[in-house]
Amino acid sequence: MYNIKSMITSRLKTIFALSIPLFIAHGIEEIMTGMYDVDNQVHFLFSPLANFSSQGATFVVFQVMLWLLLIVSFLLLLGPKWQFRLLAVVGLLYLYEFSHILGAISVGGYYPGLWTALLFPVVAFFYWKELLGILMKR
Repeated sequence: MYNIKSMITSRLKTIFALSIPLFIAHGIEEIMTGMYDVDNQVHFLFSPLANFSSQGATFVVFQVMLWLLLIVSFLLLLGPKWQFRLLAVVGLLYLYEFSHILGAISVGGYYPGLWTALLFPVVAFFYWKELLGILMKR
């Protein structure tokens, strides 16, 4: 049996840590450029909140974020195997952000979140290179 904890390299952790400010900047860009007004996926996910007051919607979002925090915290406590799986989910998020580039191509110009999204393929390349390298060593 292999020790997966030793497989989560410091390089993978560093790439993830460095991407956190990118996610924050990306979210700010999306908010400031009105992503919520033009993106169909945002409308689909958040249209149920339209029936709430702004205070009610804020409360619902807070509750859902708390639930997600608790679930992720529990999974992290289950050990290195789950930590590794959660890191794979983060890798999928990097790939998902490519949708901003596709959105810009489809509209033939700027799409909300595009500028910071241009960095995600670079991060995804190094992240997945490290993650797949770890899996290949198993």
